[in-house]
Amino acid sequence: MLGLMRSLPATVWLVGLISLCNDAASDMLYPLLPLYLSSVLMAGPRALGLIEGVAEAVASLLKLFSGVIVDHTRACKPWIVVGYGLAGLGRPLIAFAGSWPWVLAIRFVDRIGKGLRSSPRDALLAGSVAADRRGLAFGLHRAMDNAGAVIGPLSASLLLALDFSLRDIFLWAAIPGVLTLGLAFAIREPAAIPKRDQTTFSWKMEGLPAPFKRYLLAVALFTLGNSSNMFLLLRARELGETEFQVPLLWATVSTTAMLLSTPLSALSDRFGRKRFIIGGWMAYAGFYWVMGLLNSNGIALYVLFAAYGVFMAATEGVEKALVADLAPAHLRGTAFGWFNLTVGAMLLPASLIFGWLYQTLNPQAAFGFSAACALAAASLFAIWALQSCHQPD
Repeated sequence: MLGLMRSLPATVWLVGLISLCNDAASDMLYPLLPLYLSSVLMAGPRALGLIEGVAEAVASLLKLFSGVIVDHTRACKPWIVVGYGLAGLGRPLIAFAGSWPWVLAIRFVDRIGKGLRSSPRDALLAGSVAADRRGLAFGLHRAMDNAGAVIGPLSASLLLALDFSLRDIFLWAAIPGVLTLGLAFAIREPAAIPKRDQTTFSWKMEGLPAPFKRYLLAVALFTLGNSSNMFLLLRARELGETEFQVPLLWATVSTTAMLLSTPLSALSDRFGRKRFIIGGWMAYAGFYWVMGLLNSNGIALYVLFAAYGVFMAATEGVEKALVADLAPAHLRGTAFGWFNLTVGAMLLPASLIFGWLYQTLNPQAAFGFSAACALAAASLFAIWALQSCHQPD
């Protein structure tokens, strides 16, 4: 495994390091945002669902736009630089927000940055390695991304233990954000990016194979139950975790994903993507079902959050590697755009439904709905999505 990792090109490592620094900044704030909204700005679960859903859904259109542009221009770097720049410079402004609509606006800018960079970055990674190393490359990227997601919450916990206020911690996130932008300027385009055929963009996804379109439907159904992870942190807080412990819980998730993303995604190069995606989605269903039934905190909560990290490790890189497997080379950016658009757009109804069920009915109804969507999506993917596809199971 170490030999395979060392054989990856420098671009893959640089993109991973950029994601590490970016997530260190993002995840200093991410576990604290539900606390900030509820304790400082006095906003409830429905406001949290609206903030996360609207920001992700509207900005997700840019993920498609940037993917299409990459196929036409064969240039990934400008969009990556602008995307990380917007996020790094916008996040610290949450410290000056006086009400939740201002948090919505800042999160919107942050997600615009993600929309501009995500598809070009994924296309850059896919174009930097051979087909039989895609799982490894995307797995390494997710591992380094999750390493940043460990550093961020641990930094937040340390600052909280030192009696820094939530607003002060938001300002500290500017440091890794600036470092991220500097590293993004060092990216080099691949030596040869496949030239796109002279075809116009089609909302009917013309040129993309039928198995890819069916895969997107299964992803959409799964994402309908995959609301913002902030609800997990809100649930942990309600079960008795302190402000200091909540970032540590998220660090548990990220540490598990960091350690397992590379080996699990690399195994999908050998044994096929399908098994990992089905198993991961079913594990997600089990996790959400138990989270809804749980009535106290303690060691069981940390075990559950570690299990959630295993789900992330087994699916995040593999799902994107499958996109690259299914898409023709000249439409790879567009394919990643459609994939990222599907995931982002479904987060709006997912977060709104989850927030409404959580606050109007009870947490059990919200978590049960998510578990049911995941089971249905796993069944749809297993039985129907990859029919007539020559990709390995």
